[in-house]
Amino acid sequence: MANGRQSTVKRMKMAERSQQQKDLHFPGIDPAFLWHRKTNDGYITIPRTLPIAMQAVDMQSTKGQPAGHALFSLWARSPDNSVVIIENPATFAAEAGFTGERAVDTWRKRMKILRDLWMIQTKSGASGEFHYVLLMNPNVSIEWMRSHGKVQDGLYGRFIDRVMEIGAYGEIEAVRQFWALQQAAAAQQAAAAAPQAV
Repeated sequence: MANGRQSTVKRMKMAERSQQQKDLHFPGIDPAFLWHRKTNDGYITIPRTLPIAMQAVDMQSTKGQPAGHALFSLWARSPDNSVVIIENPATFAAEAGFTGERAVDTWRKRMKILRDLWMIQTKSGASGEFHYVLLMNPNVSIEWMRSHGKVQDGLYGRFIDRVMEIGAYGEIEAVRQFWALQQAAAAQQAAAAAPQAV
C-alpha cells in the first residue's frame, strides 16, 4: 500500500515538474499542437523500457534483420489485455517498415526472432502462425534474455538503471523468485523420480 502511494506521489511530482519545464522552455505553444493521452484519441500505454527492449532485440537479430521495430508496431496496436489479433499480416508488415513482394515473409522472420527472444508468445489462427500474439512484459523478457546470455553487460546495466528509476525493479525480483521456485520444484521432481539406491 505504501509503495503504491509513493509511486503515485512520484508520478505526480514528475508530471508537475514536466509541466513547469514546458511552461519555462516552450511558453505559448498552443495545446492543439501537442499530444496528450487523456485528451487525444488513439493512444496506447507502453512500458518505459520498450526502447531498451528494442535495442536488446536488434542486437540479437541476424545482421541486417533487426526486429525491434516489429516489436514496437505490435505494442502500438496493443489493447490492455496484451493480446494482439493479427487478421491481416500485410498491415503489420507495412507498419513494421517492410515493403515489396516479400514484405510478409520478412515480417514473419522478425516475428520468429521476437518469439525466440521471449518478447511474444504466439498461437496460429485464420491468418497463419501469428494470428494470436501475446505481448510479454519486456522487463521480464530482458531478464529472461540476460539469464540466457543474450544481453550485453552495458545494455543490461542501462536497463537495470532505468527499471530502478521508474520503480519497476520489483518485477525483476519477482520473476527471479518465480524462476528459483520453478527450479527447486523441478529438482525435487527429478530427485523423487530417480531410482533409489538399494
